Amino acid sequence: AVPCWLPTGCRSGVVEVERSVTAVLGQDVVLPCRYRAQEQEQVEQVTWLKRGPAGRSAEVAVLHRQHGEHVQEPYAGRVLRRAAGALEDGAIVLRN
Repeated sequence: AVPCWLPTGCRSGVVEVERSVTAVLGQDVVLPCRYRAQEQEQVEQVTWLKRGPAGRSAEVAVLHRQHGEHVQEPYAGRVLRRAAGALEDGAIVLRN
């Protein structure tokens, strides 16, 4: 999955992601992603996408500051936010 960050204002902060994450079949895996915001920035929305064949992307989940979380099928029940609170930590847990 590829995270997409949409901070308000200028995009001048730093996105921190792991270049590679190893998962074990049948176990939960954390997909980390953190936005180190600059002064006066606030993350409004985090969108997780799955890159498929031929570079096409499909939406997995949207985390929104005001509207909460929305997870697409077939990921419903399998994608959770790792931490509550500000969206600067936009990591998700992919279950099983």
